[in-house]
Amino acid sequence: MAEQGVKEITPRELLEKLAAGEKVQVIDVRELEEWNAGHIKQAKLIPLGFLPHRVDELDKETPVVLVCRSGARSHMATQYLQELGFDAANMVGGMLAWPGETEA
Repeated sequence: MAEQGVKEITPRELLEKLAAGEKVQVIDVRELEEWNAGHIKQAKLIPLGFLPHRVDELDKETPVVLVCRSGARSHMATQYLQELGFDAANMVGGMLAWPGETEA
């Protein structure tokens, strides 16, 4: 189990969920220039610093997967959303480990 009970999902598991059409909110917490360099097609960009101000854009009924470059920022974001009562998971390894296609 991850420290402080932060839920984790592997990039492969997320890829399978998206391919299966499962309802999941993919939130990319990187900065705009990182996003523009390539992101998961189904993801929504909410940079980490903006997350507290934009949390109302998320649906509490739908699982949230948080993504960043390597997994550190998304870990913090996952912890934050879990404390607010979201079903949130951190994609371990971040975009560095993403096996699927990306779009710029």
